[in-house]
Amino acid sequence: MKEARFTEGFKKAYNSLLSRLNRLRSKISIKKKVSGAEKSFGAEFKVESPSSLAYRLVGGKIGRFLPLFQDLSVHLQRAGLKTNFRVYVSLTFFSTLLIALAVFACIPCVLVFVFQVPVFPAFLFGLGGSLFAVAFSVIGFYIYPVYRADKIKRDLEDELAFATGYMAILASAGVSPEKIFHSLSNLPMPLAVSAEAKNVIRDVNLFGLDIISALENASKRSPSEMFREMLEGFIATIHSGSSLAAYLRERSKQHMKLKRISLRKFADTLSILSEFYVALLVTGPLLLIIMLAVMAMMGGGSLGALSPDLLLNIITYVGIPVGSIMFLIILDAVSPKW
Repeated sequence: MKEARFTEGFKKAYNSLLSRLNRLRSKISIKKKVSGAEKSFGAEFKVESPSSLAYRLVGGKIGRFLPLFQDLSVHLQRAGLKTNFRVYVSLTFFSTLLIALAVFACIPCVLVFVFQVPVFPAFLFGLGGSLFAVAFSVIGFYIYPVYRADKIKRDLEDELAFATGYMAILASAGVSPEKIFHSLSNLPMPLAVSAEAKNVIRDVNLFGLDIISALENASKRSPSEMFREMLEGFIATIHSGSSLAAYLRERSKQHMKLKRISLRKFADTLSILSEFYVALLVTGPLLLIIMLAVMAMMGGGSLGALSPDLLLNIITYVGIPVGSIMFLIILDAVSPKW
């Protein structure tokens, strides 16, 4: 009797354990199926880049506007942006449309719900803000390649005196022109000359061009006139069979003299900029703050709907930081890197 009860209890425990294992196995299989479905979905669904999405949506509809941006193609090449001209214009139109819609939706909502402005004036403010957003967006996309090309130009001209001296040392040791640019491309520092040398070596090794054709292509797409002249002289020296070492030494001396002159000019420019900074961002705001504080204590000083306290806050938290940022941008634009 006891053995029968023991056997029956053992069977019940065994069956319950078996049912739990089956349920656990079914859950594991379901999770595997879900994860496999997610992986397959992730493999099928790939997030597009903004440029490819913009080209797919508006790339076929901007043909009539392309002549307006025709000179942008040259700036894209000189800026080193690996983006097609039509793709970049498509990204400009698509981003401008999104920015304009966002501004047109946000400004009326903020004016109506936060500042309690009537609906029609808020709508007009939103329309005007969206037009300004369109103008600033198009100008920003247009200026960015120009600014980037100008930055590369300044970097190349700053580094050219030292780069030509380095190339002259290699040429004096009997190194071939291709090996000279290969050595330039492998420099440990991220230099603009190294980037141009990498493009030359890419044209030779990947596209199968000879070194002269690769240098001609680099000369055509370079934003720096001085770097272009150096490459053209390099090509002419190879064609004529003259001494590359002597040519590069002479170019290095010329660029070093030009660099000394540019550094003297930069010292004069820096003194002028320092005077402007003290006058506009130190003395000027200090005088305005004192005047507004005195006028506020006397009960006046309001400029229309702007109270003295609001004017003080605008000068302190908007005017001075924005002016300082603009000054830093100007200083970065005129200062040599070497």
